[in-house]
Amino acid sequence: MINTQTTAPRTLTGYFKRFRLDKVGIGPRFARAEFRVEGADREAAWELYVEMLTRTLTQPLAPADGDERAALESVYSLFATTRDILRRHGPNASQFAKVAVPVLNQVVRPFTAKWHKEVLGGELSDAVKCVEFREELAVLQRDLRNYNRMLAAIAEVEDLTDLEGGGKDDDPDT
Repeated sequence: MINTQTTAPRTLTGYFKRFRLDKVGIGPRFARAEFRVEGADREAAWELYVEMLTRTLTQPLAPADGDERAALESVYSLFATTRDILRRHGPNASQFAKVAVPVLNQVVRPFTAKWHKEVLGGELSDAVKCVEFREELAVLQRDLRNYNRMLAAIAEVEDLTDLEGGGKDDDPDT
């Protein structure tokens, strides 16, 4: 078990840097504030960690496997899953919210916004667009594996993100 109070950075910015989530920007008041997780934060992080660990969000998608639309739906479902967790845990999981909301809005939303528009235009029936989608999905998955590692640290659980060897190259601790 990881003790986030002594081994992890003490600020939210420190967490984002440690887990290579450089795309995430937060306001100065939140960036410098102490990041101290409580029980509800750990529970919420655990719930989202498990959801992400078992989806295309963090797992490799071989070129001959899967379906682009289904992968996009899996990524999009992260919004509903996160909202549900935030509602259930409420204000007691405010530190978790400070992590989850910026990742959704700044990392996931640009991907889903672009690709939902492409789906509506029928672009995913084009082989070239499917390759582009998978390339961009792979970049997003790298970021989401780092996010998943961050969630494991917040939840104070062993990180299984790379259990099957699908993303070791982007592990901040290697």
